[in-house]
Amino acid sequence: MPIPEVPRETEAKLRDYLALLIRWNQRINLVAKAEPELLWQRHILDSAQLAPLLPKGEPIVDLGSGAGFPGLVLAVLTGREVHLIESDQRKCAFLREAARLLGLDRVTIHALRIEAAPSLGAAIVTARALAPLADLLPHAHRLLRPGGIALFPKGRTAEQELTAASPHWTMQIERFTSSTDPHSTIFRLSEIHPVSAQA
Repeated sequence: MPIPEVPRETEAKLRDYLALLIRWNQRINLVAKAEPELLWQRHILDSAQLAPLLPKGEPIVDLGSGAGFPGLVLAVLTGREVHLIESDQRKCAFLREAARLLGLDRVTIHALRIEAAPSLGAAIVTARALAPLADLLPHAHRLLRPGGIALFPKGRTAEQELTAASPHWTMQIERFTSSTDPHSTIFRLSEIHPVSAQA
């Protein structure tokens, strides 16, 4: 399945990324093994759908990047500055090789835990399949600059995660239905503050 309104060269670059992922996945566990087109749908397309929800031109900080979803996909699609934060050294080696192969010279890999990451004055924070919303919000609050947003794709437990986080956090919430799974939701969050700070 092609990505709508994406130049052929950009889609070819994403196919190269997927091919590299499949090769490396035979040696280290990056994603669950599956047929290429299922991986394309499950990871590439699922990440690509975040691109239209991004503010224009701003750098991205991707938390717990793993195999590069969504951070590397968004770097390919947008050409903007992207910081990938990943503590697993083997996954960082893959991310470096992928960024080199794809010519992504505006991508920086930070091989450290999220708690140790510098603030980077992030305008946009992303995280996919990393942790419950209640665990992501403290990181977003620390890393985002004023006016920044967080984009968090969530599965079928999206509303339960939001309910669990609500007693402790206030935020502006926008919801978007996932184009790859009608039962999943993408949260676009802004004005994230701990409840104690509002008292």
